[in-house]
Amino acid sequence: MFARLARAILGTSNDRALKAYRARVPAINALEPQMAALSDEALQAKTPEFRERLAKGETPDSLLPEAFAVCREASKRVLGMRHFDVQLIGGMVLHEGRIAEMKTGEGKTLVATLPAYLNGLTGKGVHLVTVNDYLATRDAGEMGRLYNWLGLTVDTIVYGKTDQQRRDAYAADITYGTNNEFGFDYLRDNMKYSLGEMVQRPFAYAIVDEVDSILIDEARTPLIISGPTDDTSDLYNRVNAVVQGIAQVPENFEKDEKNKTVSLTDAGNEAVSAALTEVGLLEEGDLYDFHNVTLVHHVNQSLRAHTLFSRDVDYIVSRDGKIVIIDEFTGRMMEGRRYSDGLHQALEAKEGVEVQPENQTLASITFQNYFRLYPKLSGMTGTAATEADEFAEIYKLEVVEIPTNLPVSRADSDDEVYRTAREKYEAVANLVQEARERGQPCLVGTTSIEKSELISALLKNKGVPHQVLNARYHESEAGIISQAGRPGAVTIATNMAGRGTDIKLGGNAEMLARATFPGEPDGPEFEARLAEIRREVEESAAKVKASGGLFVIGTERHESRRIDNQLRGRSGRQGDPGASRFFLSLEDDLMRIFGSDRMGGMLEKLGLKEGEAIIHPWINRALEKAQKKVEARNFDTRKNLLKYDDVMNDQRKEVYAQRKSFMHAADVAETVAEMRREVIEDMVAAAIPENAYAEQWDTEGLQSRVLEILGLGLPIVEWGREEGMDESGIRERLLEAADTSYAARAANIGPDRMREVEKSLLLMVFDKVWKDHLLSLDHLRQGIGLRAYGQRDPLNEYKSEAFNLFNAMLGEMREETTRWLMQVNLTPDAPLPSPEPVSFTDLRHPAPESGDPLMGYDEAASEYGAAAPVAARASTLGAEAVDPEDPSTWDRTPRNAPCPCGSGRKYKHCHGRG
Repeated sequence: MFARLARAILGTSNDRALKAYRARVPAINALEPQMAALSDEALQAKTPEFRERLAKGETPDSLLPEAFAVCREASKRVLGMRHFDVQLIGGMVLHEGRIAEMKTGEGKTLVATLPAYLNGLTGKGVHLVTVNDYLATRDAGEMGRLYNWLGLTVDTIVYGKTDQQRRDAYAADITYGTNNEFGFDYLRDNMKYSLGEMVQRPFAYAIVDEVDSILIDEARTPLIISGPTDDTSDLYNRVNAVVQGIAQVPENFEKDEKNKTVSLTDAGNEAVSAALTEVGLLEEGDLYDFHNVTLVHHVNQSLRAHTLFSRDVDYIVSRDGKIVIIDEFTGRMMEGRRYSDGLHQALEAKEGVEVQPENQTLASITFQNYFRLYPKLSGMTGTAATEADEFAEIYKLEVVEIPTNLPVSRADSDDEVYRTAREKYEAVANLVQEARERGQPCLVGTTSIEKSELISALLKNKGVPHQVLNARYHESEAGIISQAGRPGAVTIATNMAGRGTDIKLGGNAEMLARATFPGEPDGPEFEARLAEIRREVEESAAKVKASGGLFVIGTERHESRRIDNQLRGRSGRQGDPGASRFFLSLEDDLMRIFGSDRMGGMLEKLGLKEGEAIIHPWINRALEKAQKKVEARNFDTRKNLLKYDDVMNDQRKEVYAQRKSFMHAADVAETVAEMRREVIEDMVAAAIPENAYAEQWDTEGLQSRVLEILGLGLPIVEWGREEGMDESGIRERLLEAADTSYAARAANIGPDRMREVEKSLLLMVFDKVWKDHLLSLDHLRQGIGLRAYGQRDPLNEYKSEAFNLFNAMLGEMREETTRWLMQVNLTPDAPLPSPEPVSFTDLRHPAPESGDPLMGYDEAASEYGAAAPVAARASTLGAEAVDPEDPSTWDRTPRNAPCPCGSGRKYKHCHGRG
């Protein structure tokens, strides 16, 4: 009550923020006559003037009124568009590092030019982040004319560019690109071996378009760059042959669609065990014995593939026989993105296509942690208010709802609820047919390819011409969606694919002209054709407005209100008339999984007949409550996952910062010397514990370790027998012997050459142990939840274990670096150690080049497996220590290198045991 009273008197926080922004608009408008009076040259000269003032100490905030006024005037002259007052407010919101919620059709692309120009003046770089390459290229091309006219440089980061092209793009004042490309460039940069190879410069400011899609929907899955591991495709196919029969019997498994989990029942376990034994996969013991853990993993993933994932809903099989994931929010194909943990391989086996090798993580980051690297971050979208709490808690971003330039006149009808999906779809088809007959365009929103094609079939039966826009036809996405406002047009869109393209009543004149003009779209003939089509579009727009505007028809409610609002918001842009209505049935996923069981009984009591629907505002409110609960649960899930990733993120930032410091350093001689001292001290401390008697010393073990790590055959056992010898004495002798040997090696190839070798080897070893550490963290994360059964907090346990693993990784790095620098036979003309090319992939986008900086082996050596035999580097460095043909030399193999016998296991787990 008091809260409502305070809001009535003082207004909401959003009202107060808007009031402050509106107060600044008159100052910008007052400059308009002055800017309009300037010649083109004088207006363009404002950019160097602003830059000079910034160099003298002024701030971007102090320049805001003038810079916005200059940008608006330039936009009028170059683009023929003048920023509305509400767009100026949107620009101020973005400049201050907040999220601007602006309805569809309010010109968010133009709004972004204001803060982009102002912040681009600093020369530090502005990143405009979009959801796909098409939008990045389109926006950079259209808005780039404005920036270039004002003297700023513009470029794009899209798939397929070389490192040099990317480096040039990041050097521009304003860079457009997709979230995936920006994120993967960051990961790849932190896998490079010199500062000159890196493409990005320090982050300054990012504007994220469709911020809800990128920072929430896509943030559920991390960006992962991976390298191949052992090929187990045969095992996936054999397990699939067993599980596909088991999955046909509902009694064999229990499925929880709400939490998207599935598990075998007792009957299912018995059936799987019997079938696996019959085909020779389960040779001894019980399925859940420790030695069968890999088999259990394959069975579980295959079961998930058969019971939780549906073709044409969650994924499609592409023309070239690849499993391509479908984004559940946009309906777009996620080219190159793969499910992790073997699930993608299980789907490939299920569909009978070639099973690709599994991958091991080489580098990863979540979008949450990537975008938090920017000192200033802002975003814009048509739907952000429903997720305001998440934006505030995760990203420290405040959402400001900006009013529309003209009042919204769209008529939003209450939902219609039917008993069965068949009745619902029939009602949708009938409504579409009625709307088309009166010339009203319809946009029909579906949640999957399967359902869009079902509605398409119904409309074909009724003889209704229509366009289908889903992942199968994404190439023509912009063209289809831009003409969805033509009189009588019917467009079926999967979860608002085509987002980012405006639907104008009557159609898009320029796109129509380009599509129908036979030659190049320029010159007087094209202009004449464009003028003609514009007249036609104006006439069509008048007809559409008379018929009621764009009619948005939702065929299902989504788990998130935001997705429904995105669809509904496509109608009623810039004060246009429009309408929206959602159709539901008790068989819909949301109603079936999250709805009340009493709903069906209630509809039956109401005496609902075949083809009848129940329509009431109470239904809308009940659904909204269900959606709020699902949103809150999904937020908790994302927040919990982020807590675990934050642990890795702290380590990632430390590792990447340390790595960059190595690359920045003129040399790392002092670092490797300190590592050598620490390794020797650790070996001595392990063999000669503090306050231990001489007979308790393990001098034989120490002597063996010194030979293994330092390559020095020293008489440590004899030293231990000397009168008066203690732990410090042995340590000093070891340090002196190691320093003398190392100095001799450095003198042999020359100090300068040694410094280069030290840096290269240090970075290579650093990357190798970091890769192994990521794998250890993956395994830890998968099993840490079981600690809850012991009344221990899994997150605290994960933090503790991850810290211990990190310390162990640093210890292994010191040991490996010391081992290689002390043992590799170096010659003055030997080539520097450098990563050899090998293909690697990322789990969201294919890598643009073949080359894996972390894994030191070429394709021909892939039988060594994912352990990436650093031992194979020895030949590059001129070493002859280990001969794969001579077992007598194998005891000189590093403990973590693959065994020379070819087993694929590490040496310490194979011939180096004992």
